[in-house]
Amino acid sequence: MNILVYGAGVVGSQYAARLRQAGHMVTLLARAERATQVREYGIVLEAVNTGRVETVYVTVTESLAEDDHFDLVLVSVRANQIAAVLPVLAANHQTPNVLFIGNNPAGAEALVRALGRERVLLGFGTVGGLRKGHVVQYYARPNKSFGRTYLGELDGLVSTRLVQVAIALTEARLQPELVSNMDAWLKVHAALISPVALAIYSAGGDNYRLARTRDGLLLAVRAVREGLGVLDALKIPIEPALYRLLQWLPEPLLLVLLRLVVNTQAGEYNMAGHANAARDEMKLVADEFYNLVKASGRLSSAITQLRTWLDPAAPPLAEGSAALPVDMRSVWVISGLVLGLLTTGLLGGTRRRK
Repeated sequence: MNILVYGAGVVGSQYAARLRQAGHMVTLLARAERATQVREYGIVLEAVNTGRVETVYVTVTESLAEDDHFDLVLVSVRANQIAAVLPVLAANHQTPNVLFIGNNPAGAEALVRALGRERVLLGFGTVGGLRKGHVVQYYARPNKSFGRTYLGELDGLVSTRLVQVAIALTEARLQPELVSNMDAWLKVHAALISPVALAIYSAGGDNYRLARTRDGLLLAVRAVREGLGVLDALKIPIEPALYRLLQWLPEPLLLVLLRLVVNTQAGEYNMAGHANAARDEMKLVADEFYNLVKASGRLSSAITQLRTWLDPAAPPLAEGSAALPVDMRSVWVISGLVLGLLTTGLLGGTRRRK
């Protein structure tokens, strides 16, 4: 497949490298210093947890001409850069398939207006990391995959082109997963990642400090629940449905789980790394999701409080802050149910013995 990767940041560099390693013809659209770096050094990938360094050479271009032809354009720029990219993509009529693999809680309307519904595919890539000079640093997964790619047609159908793109991603070990409602998936993703990013800002941009600051974690947990409630109120499906668990699992348990996730090197590179490098994108995502909050009419005190830290000048929470009370009611309810079941079982066993 002849593929143009539009955007040479952390995500675009990894996709370009992995697709090239899989044998595809790959051109990377990069500009200014980044274009110079890739031409001189290639795409250099360093796995911070294993020490493995790879160098992959691809064709580099600094523009997309109107008559350039590719089987697929994979757009990997930040959400706040999409508006500037759309006119360039719209002027090129030779490429039938354009896959956007990034944050997009606002929906596909702007993409469709610019390109036409038949050209647009939605997706998201779970690769993350940091750029240090010309080197892209990332956290290597324990399995042999390089990440997961969620993608789908706007109408949810499994088209021939979607299968072809999925095959290419499979060959590149970027684990495609076809999603029937990618627009809903992206909105749910925003409901999850925006509170975590803002909570990281509340800890001064340090995921390890956040892990030691209960109030920041608690606000993130509550904001995620509020966000899922917003989507419910707007009749937007929770995709995947497994995330509904976050709405009823006990708050103390979610607090522990989030602390475990952020207090890791993976959290440093996959969460804090992107949040700190892309504050402009995270602000846009937060603002677009807040438009959904306002449309729903739902109360959202935790989301509103976390938005304080969209301002880089806002002072962080005191490290170790634990002033907010944790809601223990669900713990007592579940404990009572478990105790009731155990008691019933013991009494039933006693009766049977008699």
